[in-house]
Amino acid sequence: MKSRLAKLLFALTMILILSACGAQSKEDVLKKLSNKWIDTKGYELTAEMSIQTGQDPRVYQVEVWHTKPDFYRVKVADAKEENTQMIVRNKEGVFVVTPALNKTYKFQSKWPSENSQAYLIGSLAEDIKKDKSAKFKEEGNKYVFETKTNNNHKNMLPFQKIYIDKKTLLPTDVSILNENKEEQIHIKFNKVTLGKVHTADEFKIEQSPTGQADEGTVEASADMENAEFETHYPMAQIDQVHLIDEKVLEVDGDKRVILTFSGEKEFTIIQQLTEKSTSSTIPVFAPGDPVDLGFAIGAVTDQSISWEKDGMSFFLASSSLSKEEMIEVASSMSVAEPK
Repeated sequence: MKSRLAKLLFALTMILILSACGAQSKEDVLKKLSNKWIDTKGYELTAEMSIQTGQDPRVYQVEVWHTKPDFYRVKVADAKEENTQMIVRNKEGVFVVTPALNKTYKFQSKWPSENSQAYLIGSLAEDIKKDKSAKFKEEGNKYVFETKTNNNHKNMLPFQKIYIDKKTLLPTDVSILNENKEEQIHIKFNKVTLGKVHTADEFKIEQSPTGQADEGTVEASADMENAEFETHYPMAQIDQVHLIDEKVLEVDGDKRVILTFSGEKEFTIIQQLTEKSTSSTIPVFAPGDPVDLGFAIGAVTDQSISWEKDGMSFFLASSSLSKEEMIEVASSMSVAEPK
């Protein structure tokens, strides 16, 4: 009898121990993440962003600084670091800087609070908290959350998987998926340092009184000046909308292409070679909000979106497309002609 009782007590003890050491719940992990990611006074991170949309994958290096409450500095560069853009939020506002073109745009915007960015760890934590139907599982040494996205691409890329190291509770990867759960963008975090704080002066926009760039920027600018005009077309297909006209104009000796699309919805795309600014980098006011197109940072309003890429300037205008549709079209621009 004593032996049976001892065995029963041992079994109950083991059950309690195993229960205490069991798998973490979604709520437990989320609470830990919120405390660690959102409550930190600041952080630095580096990441690699791979974009699968388009004909060939494109890879960009991302560097982020964030200091509470609202200071951000995001630098995005291509693999050769020839094309670099920065988006900066400081006490004066939100700025997009393109060093190779010696251009700086200023926005009256609440970025990034109104749209999530997958390379900002605070945004990822908020995405997990907002999605009450978020899925959670463990894979080896990682926690994995699958949530809805809350960025400007959420109609085209509605899902994301967030991978978190169990030991450090830091993100390792984010996979952004289309409606078919196919990966379109992958972000690999190379290094995340929590508690790193920068002074307000380190978020200032440097203004050159002579308009001269540093050595690295001069080389990139030369590449921009030697850019060849290649007509780009949107690969995104909107039902019952087709290209009905393509005009090639010469304006002050510069080539300009105007594409007109019509059907159930209408829009126009104007493209031309970008002119490098010869003045100082005094910020120019830009209407709307900055929008991350993956390959470039543009400016979006209710009826237009503009951006610069590979020495080309683009402007899309429409009174019938939604913001999400304009962003989808802009993100899909390619030199290949649509089928």
